This record gives sequence, structure tokens and C-alpha cells, in this order.
Amino acid sequence: MASAEELKRAAGEAAVGLVEDGMCLGIGTGSTAEAFIRALAEKVRGGLKITGVATSERTERLCQELAIPMATLETLPQLDLTVDGADEIDRELRLVKGGGGALLREKIVAAASKRMLVVADETKLVETLGAFPLPIEINGFGMIATYLAIQAAAKGLGLSCELTLRRSGEAPFITDSGHLILDASFGRIPDPQALSRALHDVPGVVEHGLFLGLATEALVATSDGIRHLRA
Repeated sequence: MASAEELKRAAGEAAVGLVEDGMCLGIGTGSTAEAFIRALAEKVRGGLKITGVATSERTERLCQELAIPMATLETLPQLDLTVDGADEIDRELRLVKGGGGALLREKIVAAASKRMLVVADETKLVETLGAFPLPIEINGFGMIATYLAIQAAAKGLGLSCELTLRRSGEAPFITDSGHLILDASFGRIPDPQALSRALHDVPGVVEHGLFLGLATEALVATSDGIRHLRA
């Protein structure tokens, strides 16, 4: 039985096979994305020419350490491909993302890309999204009002909702964009589109971790090999 780390590495290495010379590449955040980054760096050292745009400061630092050529989304506003991980993936390639706290930048980069390739291990595949708490990035101003409005929105959809302010030690976790994150435990999200609309209607919500209609394919590492899923 392959370990979780071995599966992540297998998914990351498989994704590099879909990267073509000359691509402008969105580069994701998280442990499986880091496996991809390390495999990508080997190809770059071997002569592969790409330019990357990072989805987080953490990813930017790692890519610079590994001598992967990098740019910003301001200089490269249209990308060929984004490769990123996910916390949950359903059959329609709808995702929950943001466990690492980079969901806003991840979604902006994915939306600027022609294609989004998800790399994951088989534990991330689910029948229904929602077991993993949904990260919701919020403005710090009016946090309690936003908290109550999110709960009301969930109740309006018939969902139970436990909200927890994400912390880093004793202090609130602050995203790269200077916001807070509420982790919302729904248990099940039977209608992700309806929840997405309801959350976007809350003024204090900056973005949420439901990635709908963005992923075009996924490479999922299993103990029996790589599964290539397409939307």
C-alpha cells in the first residue's frame, strides 16, 4: 500500500507530463502542488521552458528556491494551464479548496487559465462535497455580522453550519491578501451552486473555497495507478 506522500508525489510527477514547452503556468499551493513543483523544477533544469505564476507567497518562495522562472498575474494575465491540489473532488470535478489558506489567489489564477488540472490522491475523491470544512475568506471589518449572515444563508438552504475562525497559534490566521478565514462545517453540500450564490451575496465574504466549473481535468493517484478524470 502506497503512503500518502508517495501518492502525492506520483500525482505531481504525472502532472508534469502534461506541461508543454513555452507554457504560461499557474502553480498551486499545498502539499500535492509542492510535489508537482519539485518534479517541474527537475524538468526545468533539463531544459523545459515555462513561466510560472504562483498562487501564494509560499509557492513563490519555493519556486524561486528551485530556480523556476516566475512572473506575476499582472504581467501574465492569461495562462495556459494551472496545476493545483484540492481538499475534495466530486464526480463533476467540483472542488473544495483553501485548506492551506490561499483560496482567493488560487481561484483568481485558475479563472485566468485556459485549463485547470487538479492533482490529488484518492482520499480526496468524494460522492458529495462538504465533509471537509469549507474555507470562507472574509473581510475583518464587521466579522460578527458576516458570521451571522453566513449562518443565515446556510439555514435558508436547509444546511447546518458550524463556523470556526481559523487561527495561527493564538492569533487569527491572515491570508496573503490580508483577510480572515472562517472554516464552515456543513457535513454535506448537496447543491454547491446554490451555496456559492448565497455566500457571494453576503457583503463581507471576499471569496469561498467552492471551485465550480474551473477544473477541466484531474490526475488522481491511487494504489492501482493514476486515474485521469475529465470534466
